[in-house]
Amino acid sequence: MTSAKNLAKEIVRSRRAVQRLYENRAQLNSISMHLGESVATARAVGHLSKSTEVMKLVNGLMKAPEVSATMQEFTTEMTKAGVIEEAVNDSLDSALDSEDIEEETEEEVDKVLTEIAGEIAAQLPAAARREKIKQPAQKEKQKEEEQPVAEGVDDEQELEEIRARLANVRG
Repeated sequence: MTSAKNLAKEIVRSRRAVQRLYENRAQLNSISMHLGESVATARAVGHLSKSTEVMKLVNGLMKAPEVSATMQEFTTEMTKAGVIEEAVNDSLDSALDSEDIEEETEEEVDKVLTEIAGEIAAQLPAAARREKIKQPAQKEKQKEEEQPVAEGVDDEQELEEIRARLANVRG
């Protein structure tokens, strides 16, 4: 029985040792992660310090007063270009507007003449107006009846007839 007790004590001690080993392993993993984090932080600090050095060099090369003066010159030139562009656009618009005004003037003159012609036509007796309207229509009908169109007539003959009709309408 003593040997069984001794054996049981050894098993309990072994299990505790295994448990402590697991705890130690977990602690070592934790320490390893903390060390990795510290290394990553140190690298980030190194990169930031290098970036700072590069930024200092760029600022030294940039010469801020000269860049500022150049930007001011650029702004004034762009303003001048904008003013010139506006002047050119205004002159083109005014030139194009004068053409539009001429067209509108012609349209208004045509409207006035049409109104005057309408008033004069209204002053004529109704019978005289009908006669003037009927006369060209009657002449056209008579000419159509006098010139019967036969089937198979050449296109040139038809073209000549159309030209003759057009001349009569104009005349």
